[in-house]
Amino acid sequence: MSTTDPLLALSEAGVSIWLDDLSRHRIISGDLAELITQRHVVGVTSNPTVFAHAVEHAEDYDEQVRVLAARGASVEEAVREITVADVQSACDLFSGVWETTGGVDGRVSLEVDPRLAHDTAATLAQAAELWKLVDRLNLMIKIPATGEGLPAITGALADGISVNVTLVFSVQRYREVMAAFFAGLEQASANGHDVASIASVASFFVSRVDTEIDKRLEVIGTEPALALRGLAAVANARLAYAAYQEEFASPRWTRLRRPAHGRNGRCGHPPA
Repeated sequence: MSTTDPLLALSEAGVSIWLDDLSRHRIISGDLAELITQRHVVGVTSNPTVFAHAVEHAEDYDEQVRVLAARGASVEEAVREITVADVQSACDLFSGVWETTGGVDGRVSLEVDPRLAHDTAATLAQAAELWKLVDRLNLMIKIPATGEGLPAITGALADGISVNVTLVFSVQRYREVMAAFFAGLEQASANGHDVASIASVASFFVSRVDTEIDKRLEVIGTEPALALRGLAAVANARLAYAAYQEEFASPRWTRLRRPAHGRNGRCGHPPA
């Protein structure tokens, strides 16, 4: 294991390193390609805030914006076309990683509009629309783990759409996400999809847990309370990982995996 390159050490330890930032400048400048080849980055995720900042602070979009404006495109249409173009390019850059890892890595994640987080039908409809527009097998559609998002996660997976589940904070919600994942793959199989080609990850938040809990500990202000600062998030993540190990040792997962063994030995990717 490398002792001079921390990112290489993480990669050699089995950690998939993702970049939480995507812009056209990163793509056309060669920066993203360099991160893939030199910095061991094997995936990237994006969200509306990232894209808004990129468009606002870069000239790389000027020509496309002028064309869209001349065409009379609405703001929503313009944002969608700009986003889809960047995500397609990123997917193409990661295609080599995706192929050499058998689809485990080399993924690009694109988020549905967060304003739809409490609308199951609208979330599912937009997930299907983005999946069709980008048209890349190494795409993941990011769906929040709200109460209304859970059935959308199941529905997207059932339609053969790979999903990145975001906004997972609690162990209980993570268990609900895993149940939604299982149900989605079961429905996908019933719908005739090759479930071995469907990937999913669950983005279990860590640092934000400490951000909130540390505030509350500081309000308490006692020495024992203050001594607990910075510990809750990792403890919570360990409990989540224990839940993952439990759920993916269950007969339900064994049944889902079994049909894939005749093809390539895998059935989707556990949401961890």
